Amino acid sequence: MYKVQFSKQAGKELRNLPKTVIKRVIIASEGLAKNPQPNGCKKLRGTKENLYRVRVGEYRIIYVIEETIRIVTVRNVRHRKDVYRL
Repeated sequence: MYKVQFSKQAGKELRNLPKTVIKRVIIASEGLAKNPQPNGCKKLRGTKENLYRVRVGEYRIIYVIEETIRIVTVRNVRHRKDVYRL
């Protein structure tokens, strides 16, 4: 079992989403605690970090898996048109 934590930036982005989307994102992030690489997750290329993304409707959760300490850190939660502009 992994611990899921949100970065400061991801927390701000989550608070600004519509309430229905917030519920879905929280459910999806809780699922990352059990399986940090669920079906449909993709590893992002072109970054120095091991970033992954998972879809939640039209929104994307960008996160890092720290295997040694068993923590999933959510970095961004944004609409799909904006999420890859890091």
